Amino acid sequence: MTQLEVPAARRSARKAKGDGYLRRAEILDAAERIFVAEGYDGATIRRIADEVGVSSTALYMHFPDKAAILMEICERTLTQLLDRNTELAAKPVDSVTRVRMMLEAYVRWGLQHPNAYNLVYSGPRPNADAWPEGTTELSWRCYEIYASVVREIAAAGRLRAGSADAAAQVSWMAGHGLVALLTGRPNFHWEPTEELIAVSLDGLMNGLVID
Repeated sequence: MTQLEVPAARRSARKAKGDGYLRRAEILDAAERIFVAEGYDGATIRRIADEVGVSSTALYMHFPDKAAILMEICERTLTQLLDRNTELAAKPVDSVTRVRMMLEAYVRWGLQHPNAYNLVYSGPRPNADAWPEGTTELSWRCYEIYASVVREIAAAGRLRAGSADAAAQVSWMAGHGLVALLTGRPNFHWEPTEELIAVSLDGLMNGLVID
């Protein structure tokens, strides 16, 4: 039985007041699951509050509306990826190694945060008025940092085919496909995750880069 399937009577049991930061994190985690399962329009403040085990009034003390919850989920998630990409792009190693590290970090980040990943990259977006404008900029910055390192490979004459941006986009798409299928089709008889990650990265890098 998943958390979303827990009987309403159990979910609605009110929790005692706790640390504000921890309660805010609980709200964000619950909202991620509900947005993915029921869509933005299907989610309500009452539904999110019941999932956390607080009153709607208590939830409003942390967020003014569900649009604010959505914004924080998306910004929190993409900021994690941006910080990781920035760190890896600056490492004092060759560009091919950095690209592989960034691809692996992207895949592992998606697998570790499947609900947030699905909300940001896979699920249908809510109407334009609700979708956080800042996430488009964050997502673009995440991609640009990655693409800039792929361009270093191209500048060194080491791409097998295509432009630097085509190589960056294709490899990013491949990483996305791995995350989307592993998280979206968990009952398929997948080979061990570590092996799938290693084979995917080896295949991508060997196909894109001239030794």
